[in-house]
Amino acid sequence: MRLFINGEAAECEIGLTIEQLVRRYGLSLEATLVEHNGVALHRREWPEHSLGENDRIEILRVAAGG
Repeated sequence: MRLFINGEAAECEIGLTIEQLVRRYGLSLEATLVEHNGVALHRREWPEHSLGENDRIEILRVAAGG
């Protein structure tokens, strides 16, 4: 299945969830924000939110600093 992650095409297996995608990239669940087809998702939605063909995902990592 084809997705667009931060504007780049990526191939993923069918039925992949947002949580699985975030884990696949080795990102911290607590420090990551995800937008799916223009809608920001709460972390609690990630485990049951499946992705589909040509979905657009934006992944943002939260960083703190001074």
